[in-house]
Amino acid sequence: MKDALKRVAKAYISFADGLSEVTGEISKYLVIVLIIVGVANVVLRYAGQLMGKKLVNNSIIETQWYLYTLVFLLGFGYILKHGINVRVDFWYAEQPIKTRAWIDLIGHLIGLIPFTILGLYITWKPVLRSWGLRPDGTWGPWEMSPDPNGLPRAPIKSMVIVAFAILLIQGIAEILKLIGVLLEGEEVIEEVEVESILEKEAPLRIE
Repeated sequence: MKDALKRVAKAYISFADGLSEVTGEISKYLVIVLIIVGVANVVLRYAGQLMGKKLVNNSIIETQWYLYTLVFLLGFGYILKHGINVRVDFWYAEQPIKTRAWIDLIGHLIGLIPFTILGLYITWKPVLRSWGLRPDGTWGPWEMSPDPNGLPRAPIKSMVIVAFAILLIQGIAEILKLIGVLLEGEEVIEEVEVESILEKEAPLRIE
């Protein structure tokens, strides 16, 4: 039974970490696309002024906004996995590994996990309404940008749910890793180097 739990936990962690790596890589490449779109937006705007024509419309501007949003939303799980979030730290870094594991575990259980579940709960209905769900259960047209030539709002709003889901999946994986640290000789996951779980890339600290 114990070995089976270890295998399940290890498989889940592998899945969650892989998912966060993929979405994190997508987020990185979206930065490049965002820069290209942003530069094109500026160039076309000034070129249009020189030519006396309007070369930029709201679809290009909103594409830039959407890309900027996706860079952050798709990076949630990756940031948590690598511990590169901003941390208000007065004494955490100087504590023993097990103490840090307890701090992170309690923080994840009372802060991170409830927050992600609440985020999913709060955003679910608004996103469905954005896709056209009416109060009577019938479906209408998507929510569109109020600006001329704007983009539909529903797809980008749906990414909020995706982001919270990825964060929840990775949060559970981090909890399993921390349990492995605390159990030490009886790790929940096999072949885990206890030091490596908390000795991640140094987070941005505010002291």
